[in-house]
Amino acid sequence: MIPKTFKEVITLDDGRTISLETGKLAKQAHGSVVVRMGDAMLLCTVVSSHTPSTMNFFPLTVDYREKFAASGKYPGGFFKREARPSNEEILVMRLVDRALRPLFPKDYRYETQVMIQLMSHDDNVMPDALAGLAASTAIQLSDIPFEYPISEARVIRVNGEFIVNPSRAQIEEADLDMIIGASEDSVSMVEGEMDEVSEEEMAEAIKFAHEAIKKQCQAQRNLAEAVGKKETREYEATEENEDLKSKIFDAAYQKCYDIAKQALNKLDRGTNFSEVKDEVKDMFTEEELEEHAKLISMYFGEAQKQAVRDLTLNEKVRLDGRQLDEIRPIWCETDYLPSTHGSAIFTRGETQALATVTLGTSREANIVDTPTYEGEETFYLHYNFPPFCTGEAYPIRGTSRREIGHGNLAQRALKGMIPEDCPYTVRVVSEVLESNGSSSMATVCSGTMALMDAGIKLKKPVSGIAMGLITDGENYAVLSDILGDEDHLGDMDFKVTGTEDGITACQMDIKVKGLSYEILIKALKQAREGRLHILNKLTETIATPNENVKAHAPKIITRTIPGDYIGSLIGPGGKTIQELQKASETTIVINEVDEKGVVEILGTNQEGIDMVLSKIDAMLFKPEKGSVYEVKVIKILDFGAVVEYVDAPGNEVLLHISELAWERTNNVTDVVNLGDVLDVKYFGIDPRTKKEKVSRKALIPKPEKKDQKKSDN
Repeated sequence: MIPKTFKEVITLDDGRTISLETGKLAKQAHGSVVVRMGDAMLLCTVVSSHTPSTMNFFPLTVDYREKFAASGKYPGGFFKREARPSNEEILVMRLVDRALRPLFPKDYRYETQVMIQLMSHDDNVMPDALAGLAASTAIQLSDIPFEYPISEARVIRVNGEFIVNPSRAQIEEADLDMIIGASEDSVSMVEGEMDEVSEEEMAEAIKFAHEAIKKQCQAQRNLAEAVGKKETREYEATEENEDLKSKIFDAAYQKCYDIAKQALNKLDRGTNFSEVKDEVKDMFTEEELEEHAKLISMYFGEAQKQAVRDLTLNEKVRLDGRQLDEIRPIWCETDYLPSTHGSAIFTRGETQALATVTLGTSREANIVDTPTYEGEETFYLHYNFPPFCTGEAYPIRGTSRREIGHGNLAQRALKGMIPEDCPYTVRVVSEVLESNGSSSMATVCSGTMALMDAGIKLKKPVSGIAMGLITDGENYAVLSDILGDEDHLGDMDFKVTGTEDGITACQMDIKVKGLSYEILIKALKQAREGRLHILNKLTETIATPNENVKAHAPKIITRTIPGDYIGSLIGPGGKTIQELQKASETTIVINEVDEKGVVEILGTNQEGIDMVLSKIDAMLFKPEKGSVYEVKVIKILDFGAVVEYVDAPGNEVLLHISELAWERTNNVTDVVNLGDVLDVKYFGIDPRTKKEKVSRKALIPKPEKKDQKKSDN
C-alpha cells in the first residue's frame, strides 16, 4: 500500500522552491521530513526517549552527515564506507544545535537525537542552508515539546544584491556570506564571513534573511496542521520546591551580590562563591542534603546568576569591576618562539593565546574531499583548548566540536587578509594557555601578529572582540569583552572580528526572545569601538609585517615552465628532481596548471634555491639565431670541441673543427683546449647536417685571400 504523503512548498523571491514532504520515509521516527531544493534532498528524523535521563542537563544530539552516494562518489580510504564526520559536517551540526537547544523546555531531560542526512546532492544547492529547516520541521511533526518553529537561511551579497540560499559558484563571488537562525519573531543565531562590511550592512543582511525565514516557519506550521498536529507529550518535569528555593535565595543572594561587587579575579571569585555555597549546605541536615542535593545546587546557581545580573543592570558594574564598554588590560609579544616561522602571544585579562605560523609549499595544502565539495585550503587555522587553560583536568579524546568551531571562526576572520599572491601554504596553530572569556577572539589577535611576525604581507591586521548582553526585558546592558562567567550567565554571546575598515567574520548566539535590531546595532557599534582599541594594541606591538621571512624559515620562489618541460625536470622515475633536491637542499613541487608547470622551490639556503633556478634556466635556454654566446670547452673530439653555454650549464653544442678558424685546422687543440672560454655565434639548425651550428671563426675578421693562400702554403 502506497503511504499517504503530505507536502508543503516554499517559493523564494526568485522563483526557486523548497519542498517539505512527510509520510513516505522513516515513519517509526517520532518526526521525519524530506526537504528538497532542486535535486538536493535531505532526510531529517527526530527521536526523543520516553525515559528521563540521569544527566543534569538536556542530552541533545544533532548529527548531520553527507552520504557519498548522494553525489555519485566513493568514500576515500581503505574502508569504503562513511566513517567519522568531517570538519564541514561538524560545523553544520553546531549551527543546527545552537539554534535548536534554547527552545526545548529548561526542565526537559530526555535523550533526544536529531539526525540529518544528505541523500541527493545538487551542485547548485548548499545543503547546510537547509539543515536547520529540516531539523525544526521534523520536531514540529513530532510530539516532542518545543517552543516554536525556527529555520536557518544562508544569505550572500553579490554586486550589492542579497541572495538567499545561493549556489557555491555565487558564494565565490560574494563579499558577504552568512547563515542566520531565527523564529518568526526574532533572530537567535548568526555566523558568517565578510569582506570588511559595515555594521549597518551586516544588519541589513540579517533582516533580509529573516524575511525568508518567516515564510519557512509558516510552512512548517502549515505542514504540521495538514498532517494533524500531535499533542505535545507529557513528561516528568524537573522536581521543584519553592520553599527550598526561597530559603536558599534569601541566604545566598546578597552574599553573592557583595562578592560580585568586589571586582575579584576568577580564582578568588570562584573560591568565595564556593564558600557561600558551603554555608548554604551547612543549613541542611545530612538527610536533607542527600534528598535535595541537585535542587540545592541548582537553586544556589540561580541565586548567584540573579545576583550577578542584577549588579550589572542596577549599578552598571561588572564582575571584575570594569565599566560596560571597558576592555581588559592587554599585553602582546611577537617572536617568542625561536624555531617557529612566526609566533605571537596575546593576553587579555585572564585569557591568553599563543599562535604559531608554519610556511610550506602547495604540497602542505589542506585537502577537502567531501561528497559536496573537493578542493584545498592554502591557509588554515587549528585551535587547541587543553584542560589546563581553565585549571581543570579531564580526559582528552581527540579534537572536540568546540575546537573545530572556534578554529573555523578564527580562520574565516583572517583568511580574507591573506594576499592572493602569497606563494606559501600557511598553517596557524593557536594554543589557548589561559581562558576566561573569548579565547577564539584571542586566537584571531595572536594569529594576526604571528602572521605579521612570519613575514606574511597581510592586507590589514585583524582583531576580534566578544560582546555580551544582560536584559530583564525592559532594561539591558551591552558588555564589551565578556568574561567566561558573563557568557554563561548572560543572554548573548556575539563575537565580531574585523579590520579598521570593516567586519571580516562574526558568530552570535542569543538566549532571549525578541532581541531588537536596536540592541543589535548598539552591540555592533560598541563592538567596533572595542575592536579598534584592541587593534591599536596589536599594531603597537608589531606595526607592519616583517619585510622578510625569518632566516631559518623557508623561502619560496615560483617559476612557470612550459608543460613540455615538466618531464625533463622530473627525469626518469623522478631521478633528476630527486638528485636536484638533494644537492640543493630544497623542496621542489611541480603542479600542472593550464598545460603549464608551476614550479615551487622551497628552501632556507639561497645558494640552493639559486642552484635550482639555474637548472630551470638552463633547461629552458634556447639560443637565438644570430646571437653571440660565451661558451666553455668541456670535451675535445677529433672533429671539433663540445662546448657548454656559460649562462646555461648543461646545454651543449658541437663547435665543428671547420668553424674554429678561417685557416685550415688540423688539430682542434691547435686553437682551443679543455676549459677554454670563448665566444661563438649561433646560426640555428644547419640545413645540411640538421644539427645546431655555432662558429668561432664567424666572429674573427676574415683574412684577405692572399693572406689566406700564404697561410695555406
